[in-house]
Amino acid sequence: MTTSDNAPSTRARSVANARPVPVISFVSAFFSNFIVQRFLLFLLTVWVAATVIFVLPRLTGQDPVKEKLLLEAQRGGSVQAGMNEMAKEYSSRLGLDLPIYEQYVNYMTDLAQLDFGYSIAYFPRTVNEIIADSIIWSIGLMTVTLTLGFVLGTGAGALLGWSRSPGWLSYAFMPLLTLSAIPQYMLGLVLMFIFAIMLNLLPFFGAYSPGNLPEWSLGFILDVLKHSILPALSILFSAVGFWAIGMRGMMINTQGEDFMVQADAKGLNGARIFVRYAIRNALLPQVTGLAISFGTLLTGAVLVEVLFQFPGLGNTLFYAIRVSDFFQITGIVMTIIISLALATMVIDLVYPLIDPRVKYTQN
Repeated sequence: MTTSDNAPSTRARSVANARPVPVISFVSAFFSNFIVQRFLLFLLTVWVAATVIFVLPRLTGQDPVKEKLLLEAQRGGSVQAGMNEMAKEYSSRLGLDLPIYEQYVNYMTDLAQLDFGYSIAYFPRTVNEIIADSIIWSIGLMTVTLTLGFVLGTGAGALLGWSRSPGWLSYAFMPLLTLSAIPQYMLGLVLMFIFAIMLNLLPFFGAYSPGNLPEWSLGFILDVLKHSILPALSILFSAVGFWAIGMRGMMINTQGEDFMVQADAKGLNGARIFVRYAIRNALLPQVTGLAISFGTLLTGAVLVEVLFQFPGLGNTLFYAIRVSDFFQITGIVMTIIISLALATMVIDLVYPLIDPRVKYTQN
């Protein structure tokens, strides 16, 4: 009798143990997925960065609206009456008179929609409009210089690190390695002095000649290319040295690997070993670095853009900091952070396609 009474409860417990709760099972499988984990990390990174960027400018205690009005009044030669009333009115329009927690909620809500609000310094223009005007210049400049720097630097580094390369290449390419230690703005100053001041061959400020209007014409394009030479060379020379050093070190390490010794023992052609075995494996860390570098291309080279007065995103950020434009600073910095976090997430997801030895699945 006792056995029969306990049998149903025993069976019920075994059935309950054999059938996990569907919701818990789904949630566990969902969060164990690497893509989901990486996306959640991306969101967390953006949220933490956005919070820090929101808090830091407000710790300075500055009133950006009043400073902007005072600056405009000084340019006009006199301080206008009713400055405080005007500052309060503009602060009300921009939402800066709200309690800090309400500002934060509005800020995060707008950020989720990629709406960075109005610029304080250039009101009533929006930050999105200013970013759109500047970002194309940074993308054009940095995409060309990063691509050329990666190709030239990686090729030079591979030849420098290859033990069978001719000896004269070391003397020809070795000066490239020193360029990575020179700041880009220092290279820019040297190039400006030589080609713009001494030789008077190239312009040394702006993206196009004063008086020209942006248009899709051959003359304007050639004018832009002429103005871009000096800032592009400043970034390119430094990038070539950086990529050359990294590739040279990887090539030296790769030549001691077992697969290289085996390929040499098989009697394979030296050129085939160099391209198919050495470069192919040494290139993997370089590709990772290239992806991260493309994530930062929106920043441009801030000091180079400021030096040459190039109207990219870096130069725009510099002037936004000078005039304490909270909204513009937030919009530009968040655009940079999102692009960098997105590039890092993408390279994490596609890296198994580049290197089959990398697996994200659990055994």
